[in-house]
Amino acid sequence: MALEQRLNLNLKQTLTLRMTPQLRQAIKILQVSRPELEQMIADELCQNPTLEETEGPVDEQEFESRTGDVEKAESEPTPEVKETSEEGELQANEQQKVDWEEYLERHSGDFHGSVGTGSDRDDNRSNFFENAADSTDSLTDTLLDQLNLVMMSDEERRIGTFIIHNLNEDGYLSCSREELVFMAECPIETLDEVREIIQEFEPPGSASVDLRECLLTQLKLIGYEADDYVVLIVDGYLKDLESRRYDKIAKALNVDVAEVIEAHSIIRGLEPKPGRNYGDRQAAYITPDVYIHRVGDEFVVTLNDEGLPHLQVNPYYKTMMKDSQSPGETKGYLQDKVRSASWLIKSIEQRQRTLRKVTESIVRFQREFLLHGIEHLKPMVLKDVANDISMHESTVSRATANKYVHTSRGLFELKYFFTSSLKGTDGTDISSESVKSKIQEIISAEDPGKPLSDQIIVKELAKDHIDIARRTVAKYREMLGILPSSKRKRYVVGG
Repeated sequence: MALEQRLNLNLKQTLTLRMTPQLRQAIKILQVSRPELEQMIADELCQNPTLEETEGPVDEQEFESRTGDVEKAESEPTPEVKETSEEGELQANEQQKVDWEEYLERHSGDFHGSVGTGSDRDDNRSNFFENAADSTDSLTDTLLDQLNLVMMSDEERRIGTFIIHNLNEDGYLSCSREELVFMAECPIETLDEVREIIQEFEPPGSASVDLRECLLTQLKLIGYEADDYVVLIVDGYLKDLESRRYDKIAKALNVDVAEVIEAHSIIRGLEPKPGRNYGDRQAAYITPDVYIHRVGDEFVVTLNDEGLPHLQVNPYYKTMMKDSQSPGETKGYLQDKVRSASWLIKSIEQRQRTLRKVTESIVRFQREFLLHGIEHLKPMVLKDVANDISMHESTVSRATANKYVHTSRGLFELKYFFTSSLKGTDGTDISSESVKSKIQEIISAEDPGKPLSDQIIVKELAKDHIDIARRTVAKYREMLGILPSSKRKRYVVGG
């Protein structure tokens, strides 16, 4: 048997779509929220000298290199990066038009998560809506300022500083007293003495270990004595008070139920989170990406272009690229930056086109909701819109992520319109959001002295042909932030 060596070369030609940085950027731009997009544009304007913002309308010949008019951009060619093709400097694959929908369909699993919170490009727009003064001092700074005004020893001031730096955003100790004693290297008696001083600072109740201690401190500062029934209730019956077991508390303290109810109203006026109004918390304002206006019997979709700058590639740098006397290194740099700017512009245009198509499809599906309200919200899934506009579900998902629409019914996240369905007793499909609205309506109309149980709500919903289990009612009620019936009960004093 003879042995021989052979070299076989099997060639197989395949066509694949690679994930380039530019395509990654396009996917990200489609998914990000409006403030994030504005920040991305601002960053690119700072980093890319070939990209510039135009103040007003631009020349028709340069229109393809800007954002704004989405309809016209749809029929425009790729930005003028092709002008340098005669130089032989650009790769052919960079000059080909990208089949966006095919690409998004192939990469259905990429960039599907959240990409951050972003920030508004123009802070003045947020300030315009500010109606109330916002505390800019942090809780730590506020307490330290007061600590420095108190007469105490250097050791006590050191311990006080250590305590203040170990408070959470609500004003409570972030660790146990034993852990603080170990870290501060001080007796627990000294720690508690300094803590009692800090608890009387503004806001009162800071540096408490729990809600009970926080409320007791505030009652003490108001002037209540240790034997007052309000103090006794906070000291030993907070759980019963939370469950509104007034009878049990009244019997234990040998007082009238009316007095317990009055004490509850006093306790509800206290601050359970002393640090609530301090810190760097700023009001977050939502700017809609799309407006839906009713014109006669029709609904018109309008994209919100306010705040999105009109972009174009700087003509000066395009001229430099075509200049035969420009150094090769300079041409290479400019070509890279022009490509980046052009791709950003096209990505934004594609984002706006997709957003318009998706919103127009939602309008077609949810016309009855726009006309008559949430009771007429239809069950809808991503696949319904995807089939309607001939796009992949992942594209619709990205296009609706972190986007908001302003309608005559209010401001909604686009994801709001995609809801699961429940089967009614009459065979019709009912949106889960409509059921939540109905539950809220039933509870709003109940007698505060005799709140409805979840089982009774089930029976009430059945009258409207809504077949739903008690545990589903409980789940929806919790999602709406509504307490169970035992904690919704209200007592009427004096008749």
